Amino acid sequence: EDMSVIRVLLVDDHPVVRAGLRALLGDFDGLEVAAEAADGASAVAEVARQEALGTPFDVVLMDLQMGSGLDGAEATRQIVLPAARRFSFYDL
Repeated sequence: EDMSVIRVLLVDDHPVVRAGLRALLGDFDGLEVAAEAADGASAVAEVARQEALGTPFDVVLMDLQMGSGLDGAEATRQIVLPAARRFSFYDL
């Protein structure tokens, strides 16, 4: 596995938005959309799963305001990415 590739998890409750972001990010060398999630709880679980497999994400691109269930803001609070920084346009 190429260690220079930035692994991204896309999280949004709208499949069309995820598809658009995947297409946009696919144009950048060095970025890999490694997985997608449709809600906050799935995102938290996917981060934990990838960590357990030894293939952690470098970036989680999270929609903060999703429909029912765990919203993106709370999911972001629960996700800890080793040696990573979290950036948001919202006060978390």
